[in-house]
Amino acid sequence: MRRLNGMDASFVYGETPSWHMHGGTLFVLDPSTAPGGFDVHRLRALVAARAGLLGPFLARLVEVPFGLDRPAWVNDPHLDLERHIHSIGVPQPGGPRELSALVGDLFAFKLERGRPLWEIWFIEGLEDGRVGLLLKVHHSLVDGVRATRLYEVLFDLDPDAPLARPGTPEIADERIPSEWEMALRSLPRLAATPLRAARTAGHLGRSALRMVRFLGSREWPAATFPFQAPRTSLNQAITAHRGFAFCSLPLSDVKTIKNAFSVTVNDVVLGICTGALRHYLADRGELPGKPLIAQIPIAVNVDAGGDPTGGAWGNAVAVMGATLPTQLDDPAERLRLIHASTRSAKAMHQALGDDFILDLADVAAPGILAAGVRAYSRLRLTEHHPPIFNLILSNVQGPPFPLYLAGAKLLANYVMGPLLDGGGLNITVISYRDHVDFGFVVCPEIVKDPWLLANATSSAFDELRNAVTRIPRPQGGRAGRRREASD
Repeated sequence: MRRLNGMDASFVYGETPSWHMHGGTLFVLDPSTAPGGFDVHRLRALVAARAGLLGPFLARLVEVPFGLDRPAWVNDPHLDLERHIHSIGVPQPGGPRELSALVGDLFAFKLERGRPLWEIWFIEGLEDGRVGLLLKVHHSLVDGVRATRLYEVLFDLDPDAPLARPGTPEIADERIPSEWEMALRSLPRLAATPLRAARTAGHLGRSALRMVRFLGSREWPAATFPFQAPRTSLNQAITAHRGFAFCSLPLSDVKTIKNAFSVTVNDVVLGICTGALRHYLADRGELPGKPLIAQIPIAVNVDAGGDPTGGAWGNAVAVMGATLPTQLDDPAERLRLIHASTRSAKAMHQALGDDFILDLADVAAPGILAAGVRAYSRLRLTEHHPPIFNLILSNVQGPPFPLYLAGAKLLANYVMGPLLDGGGLNITVISYRDHVDFGFVVCPEIVKDPWLLANATSSAFDELRNAVTRIPRPQGGRAGRRREASD
């Protein structure tokens, strides 16, 4: 049995009927490379053969009565792949819009609490003979970085790799404890609550001292804080429905933009999304006169505590805010301001410390958190205060080499993040091989057509690529010639 950390528990008890805490990935595969074919039965056979490597995906949630303490993960002795891996056909002609509409509908359903919190939908009937896999995973199991470790289990570098891997351990069954047993086990933690609160207070004090020093740094003027975001049509109470769209861009051109402006790949991704949001809001006649604010999850370094799965469980993330200057017409100037904002956000995160958010989440009782979240959602309080952020925007580095799942070649993967109440848009980006894949998850009552954002992303990318050609190049001299050669 493994107890959830405070942040993982917050994802469990933070769910409401409209506020779902699962993420996902749409994998698009070419089955023609699979020896002997690729179907849902072969997929189940692969998962069954490697089940001992799945770590957190073997466990089900066992809760403590009345939310007195954090729940625990216990290996499910009855893992039924028929209930976890389903098959469905996409409406014809099976193009991107038909696929995205189906994926949005499937993503809208919450995962069942009575079994391990993941499922896969095998999607047949895509154009060009392709196959789609929609993987849904509850956020309490893994964060975005840890979710990419699933690639190491399900995917291979060789299409001819056998389904079973040498050394795969046997699944260790565990007895499911009763509710009263869970309640008794929670008593020592309840008694230690004052100690945890004191420890957190100490961490907060040290963070406050580091923040005082941050106030005098050069990064302070570009700092971004919650509740600074302008209210837009994106910022309303969400419903239980979900919409989805996707697109891909060449990674080589993204890196060219990065090098030309001396910024990071993440800055370029934010710049592309900023341009897309500017197009979207301007077309609706609601472009605000101040920047949008994005909530950006970032991985933090914590001790895995001897976790035999290599730290594959749970969440070790913090969030930072970044300015998206949609009010500016010049894409180059937008990118420079984004770079200053992310540099400031990283400095602020260092001042607060990696364990700041984790410590806060570790103190609150799950039952109190759940009651607060339900009241917040039921009273639609998000519409009565300035938006905390306008949207969630995440960027993850993916594998640079081709991968195969049961022999089927991975062509693209579009990651899907959860929505938070008051924010009807989540953009998650991941690189794979020579391209960057963008996934747009929306509440359709807020963003009726997510393809408007996907199409605007290509336009925003072209704007930044064209801006590179307008950068003055050094003229004359040996240094100038060296710079031109390196470009």
